[in-house]
Amino acid sequence: MVVLLIASFMNMIDVTIVNVSLPSLQTSFGASSSAIEWVVAAYTLSFALALLPFGRLGDTFGRTRMFVAGVAAFTFCSLLCGLATNIEMLVLARVLQGFASAMVAPQTLAIAQVIFPPKERGAAFALFGLTASLAAVTGPLAGGLLIGADIFGLGWRPIFLVNIPIGILAIAAAIKFIPPMPGNRMVGTDPLGIVLAGLAIFLLVFPIIEGRGYGWPLWCFVMMAAAVPFAAAFVAWQRRRAELEMPQLVPAALLGNRNFVIGTLLSMVFFSCVPGFFLVFAVFLQNGFGLTPLQSGLTTVPFSVGILFSSILSGRLGTRSPRLRILVGAALMCMSMVWLRWMLSGVGADVGRLELGFPLFFAGIGMGTAIAPMFQAILANVSGRDAGSASGSLQSFQQVGGGLGVAIMGEIFFSTLGRGMAAAATGPQPVFIDSLRSALVYVVVALAGVATFAFSLSKPSVAAMPHSPPVPVAD
Repeated sequence: MVVLLIASFMNMIDVTIVNVSLPSLQTSFGASSSAIEWVVAAYTLSFALALLPFGRLGDTFGRTRMFVAGVAAFTFCSLLCGLATNIEMLVLARVLQGFASAMVAPQTLAIAQVIFPPKERGAAFALFGLTASLAAVTGPLAGGLLIGADIFGLGWRPIFLVNIPIGILAIAAAIKFIPPMPGNRMVGTDPLGIVLAGLAIFLLVFPIIEGRGYGWPLWCFVMMAAAVPFAAAFVAWQRRRAELEMPQLVPAALLGNRNFVIGTLLSMVFFSCVPGFFLVFAVFLQNGFGLTPLQSGLTTVPFSVGILFSSILSGRLGTRSPRLRILVGAALMCMSMVWLRWMLSGVGADVGRLELGFPLFFAGIGMGTAIAPMFQAILANVSGRDAGSASGSLQSFQQVGGGLGVAIMGEIFFSTLGRGMAAAATGPQPVFIDSLRSALVYVVVALAGVATFAFSLSKPSVAAMPHSPPVPVAD
């Protein structure tokens, strides 16, 4: 479990470190706001595109083998990010890093799903939430410290290079401690399913990210509309292959699992709120009010501390009342963002970082409250045979949600900022405040929707959770 958590920590800290460094990257490369969005969105998009196939490939060729290969690839791609000489090279390296991360992510949850008996999975999933919160706490601080220290004159580059020693440790530990899990070649692959799923995701996310930069031409809306028939074709193809008893990228049983489908959609909306918020919040603090990366990172620490606190409590609750905990967590996040938006209306030339910490802390408590029970409720009735595919599907939609959140909040924030700057007769601070308040409307509406529909999930029962097959352990 420790090895799985190390890998999860490495993936998560990469996201949180990058968020706090975006203004420094923009200055270093002289990049546009759209290009900076792609530093986050390229990783998110490639991660989302690759999670489904790599989840299934882990089921087919062995989860342990796929896990080790993915960690090695992620470590190498982190080196490429650290050596980038321009924004285009960095974005390309982030695409590759996203693919590598997609090799790892579905295996971590799938291995935990198989290793632990049903009564222990709640605690296991809570540990993943706890690790994510530790990464969230560490990332902004580490990013601010590394950039501020300017180690060997490398500027922002150590934020990626720090992954290399962690990755080497994870590889060595995985080889020694994770039991071998031979794949089931009978599961097979689905090349056309991969293409259809990839096209549907790409056609939806790409125009949302790029639309503002091109002035929202017609082709953006055509691409988004085209995502619908490709998604429908993917579902029909999976069902057809199930009828023919052929391998499926997403098992038809999952597509027919009402709880899994509803839960995955709710998780997509829920996880769309965080990456986009922290992207625009970092720009707000650093470009709008002149904070350093370290000061910006310290400002966001209360959110991470809130996740840490509530994740520990969530682990003690185990599998009890998951739907209620999802509702309470989403509602608390929603109210905290309303509180933050109200506080911003009173901000003047200087931003009160201590005051902003209070709503961020309670938002973190809300997120930590909802994460573990959300995983439990969605994966409760998934068989061990399809655990990798289910985990990959769930995380793929979460990443699609993250990409959509970055695109939607980035569009609202930067569009409002551009119009405000063009018409501003005073300093830039009121324009940045108005832009962030506008972007927060999306977060409030999305979280309110998750809280409203939390009880549309079926009540999971530990007894109903199928027992996983025994795991072969090396001598």
